[in-house]
Amino acid sequence: MLARLLQTLRIGVFSLLLHKLRSGLAVLGILIGITAVIWLVALGEGVSYQAQQQIKDLGATNVIVRSVKPTEQGSSGGTSSFFLEYGILRDDFKRILSNVPGVEKAVPMREIRKEIRFQERSVESRVVGCTPDYFSQNRLTLDRGRFLTPLDGAPPTNVCVLAASTAQQLFPLTNPIGQTVKIENDFYVVVGRTAERDPTAAIGGSLDSQDFDFDAYIPIETLRARIGDTVFTSRSGSREGEVVQLSQVTVTIRSLDDVDQAADIIRTLMEKYHPRKDFGVVVPKELLRQAELLRMMFNLLLVLIAGISLVVGGIGIMNIMLATVTERTREIGVRRALGARKRDIVHQFLIEAVVLTGLGGSLGVGLGAACGPTVDLVRVSAERFFPAQMSALPQTIKELEPRIATWSILASLGIAVGVGVVFGLYPAYRAANMDPIEALRHE
Repeated sequence: MLARLLQTLRIGVFSLLLHKLRSGLAVLGILIGITAVIWLVALGEGVSYQAQQQIKDLGATNVIVRSVKPTEQGSSGGTSSFFLEYGILRDDFKRILSNVPGVEKAVPMREIRKEIRFQERSVESRVVGCTPDYFSQNRLTLDRGRFLTPLDGAPPTNVCVLAASTAQQLFPLTNPIGQTVKIENDFYVVVGRTAERDPTAAIGGSLDSQDFDFDAYIPIETLRARIGDTVFTSRSGSREGEVVQLSQVTVTIRSLDDVDQAADIIRTLMEKYHPRKDFGVVVPKELLRQAELLRMMFNLLLVLIAGISLVVGGIGIMNIMLATVTERTREIGVRRALGARKRDIVHQFLIEAVVLTGLGGSLGVGLGAACGPTVDLVRVSAERFFPAQMSALPQTIKELEPRIATWSILASLGIAVGVGVVFGLYPAYRAANMDPIEALRHE
């Protein structure tokens, strides 16, 4: 059986070599199709990976715990004044750190609306008491000066970092670094200014919109020592107050797979000590699920587009095999007269079709594996010959790296062999069903 198969393969290869140009064009069609599949999927995977990394940076591995003002309001001190105490406690923050597994970092913050003054100028701003990790977590960049450091909070020091618009309002013509601003009754030395940043849009029910340009950042320990947890407001002769220790805690989990479990543990811990439900737990993992869905749809579209080229290549294979059958009619008649069975003829022409597509598929896989180096070469060449155009492109496009998917290689080889079988069946059966006598008469 093996000897007969090898003999059939040898005859098939010999027959293909008799028409090198025609066979080469058929191989080229399959090669282009396979290369297109691998390259398109690799580029799609690269784009998807960058998109998912950006979505992760937005907080897909974060669990956000927020203080939520309860609907009922307890009072103290009569009808003219009351204090409402609610939200996340510093003890809650410690419990999260000690009880939740897989925590990479946890960033607490407290925000209060305050007036900031410099000489005769003032601006209503969001004063954020935070730790140094807050800046990297929210992707804030410096325009000048420095961010807060751990040394600024131990012991509490009166330093602050102004956001771009806040600094512009207070210091329209001067450098704010080293200047002193007043928040309530205390003075703070400006040590940094953040660069301008577009507001973040609200996404579903997971993330609120944020405008970071009108902020002022001080160490969270300084906010507790200088401003405290209680915020007073006066309305129509009455005095109202809220007592909130932490406005939000953002917990970053090391593994995406552990985010849901960590969220459940945090929710259980908070419910145990907060029967009034004065907190909210948000898991923005839905962003990554959307990115995964987008990747699958994108890959499906790419495979469909590349599959068209494979079908075209398969039609070319069929045309070549049909022409081969016509040219070799007399040979088929001789083989049938000498005792060859129909299935032997079918096997021969099928093997020839599979050899063409298999060779094209193998070469296509080789070229597909060169996707990464080719993209790097094109990028380097474009930066050399078209520097102005390349500098205008977004950084994400310039840094795009193809990611070859193993499944695309296996699928491409499988598709190539399948194309050879499917598009070689009709010519093979047509050859096998020829009348031997008529085939011998063919000139």
